Amino acid sequence: MSQGSHPTLRTRATDLFGVRYPIVQTGMGYVSDVRLTTATANAGGLGILAAGLLSYDELVVAVSQIQAGTDAPFGVNIRADQPDVVKRIDLLISAGVKVASFALAPKQELIAKCKDAGLVVVPSIGARRHAEKVAAWGADAVIVQGGEGGGHTGGVPTSLLLPQVVDAVDIPVIGAGGFFDGRGLVAALAYGAEGIAMGTRFLLTSDSPVQPSVKDVYLSKTVNDTVLTLQVDGVPQRVLRAGTVEALERTSAPGRLLRAVRNAFAFRKLSCAPWGDMVREGLAMRKAHDLTWSQVVMAANAPMLYRSALLEGRTDVGVMATGQVVGLIDDVPSVAELIDRIIGQATQILDRLGAPAPVASIPAAHEED
Repeated sequence: MSQGSHPTLRTRATDLFGVRYPIVQTGMGYVSDVRLTTATANAGGLGILAAGLLSYDELVVAVSQIQAGTDAPFGVNIRADQPDVVKRIDLLISAGVKVASFALAPKQELIAKCKDAGLVVVPSIGARRHAEKVAAWGADAVIVQGGEGGGHTGGVPTSLLLPQVVDAVDIPVIGAGGFFDGRGLVAALAYGAEGIAMGTRFLLTSDSPVQPSVKDVYLSKTVNDTVLTLQVDGVPQRVLRAGTVEALERTSAPGRLLRAVRNAFAFRKLSCAPWGDMVREGLAMRKAHDLTWSQVVMAANAPMLYRSALLEGRTDVGVMATGQVVGLIDDVPSVAELIDRIIGQATQILDRLGAPAPVASIPAAHEED
C-alpha cells in the first residue's frame, strides 16, 4: 500500500489486479486510449484500454505503447463477439497483459483459455443472473454497473444492484455507476464491493483525449441532463441530452434507418473493416441482445456518432455517453490528481469512522440541585 492510505483500501481486487488502489478506469470507446490507460496505471489504478473499435494491428501498437509507458499492470477491453477475438486474446497472452475485460460476457471456453494462460478475466454485467453465470464459468471478478451509469446500462440503480450481486457471488465485485469521489469508494466497500470503476469521471480528466470544448459541455450539465435512449444502436444507452440524440428522438423510423446505413458506410471506410466481419458482428449482436434487423442496422450509428462528438468536437452531430454523475463533476484534474484526491478522501472517512466515539458527559438521572 502507498504510504498514508488506509489499510482497508487494500482489497481482493487490488491483490488480484496487482495495483495499489481499488479504482478501475473503464474501457470507453474513443476515450480509454493509450495515454489515459497509461496515466491510470502509473497513478496506481487499473487502466483499461478500449480495444473494441481498434483493428488488430492498432491493438498491437497500443499495447506496445502502454508497456513502454508503464511497468504497472493494465487491462484491455475486448468485445467477445468480434470475429478475431481468439487472435486478440492470444496477443494479450503473448504480451503479458494482466487483465482481459469484456463488455459482453465471453463464452465459457474463452474464459477457460484466458485463465489457463494467466489472464485475469473481468466481465461487466448489469444484472445478478449475469454475474452468477460468468462466476460459474470461471470469471475472476465482475464489474457491476447500475442504471445511473453511462453508455449501455440497465434499469436497476447501483445502490440496489451492487449488494444484490455481492450476496450472489464469491468473486470480487467492482461497483460502477455513480462513483466519482472518496465517499463513493467507501460506500461501495460498505456494500461489500472490492473497489469502484469509473467512466465519466475519467473522461473528464486532462489525460483523456476528449476535446476540451466537449469537456466543457459535460461540465455544464446537471444530473437531469441525461437520457436513456434506444435510438443510438437499438440497445438502452445513457447519453447527454444534446446534439444528435434530441434529433434522433424526433426522427421517424425510416429516417433513423437511413442515417444508420450512411454511418455504416462511413465507419467501414474509416476502419477498413471487411464487410463480412461487420455482418458477422451484427449477427452476433442481434443474437446476444435479441435485436430486430432494424436495430442491428441502427447499431452502425454508434462508432461514427461517438467519434464525431468526442474526438472531433462535433457536439451538434455526435453522441456523448455519460453517467448521471456528470452533474456532480465540476473540474478536469489529471488522473494522478484525481486518484490521489479519491484515496485521500476515502482514507479520511475511514479514519473518522474507525475512531472511537468521544464519551459524552451524561448527568445522573433524577439528580437534584
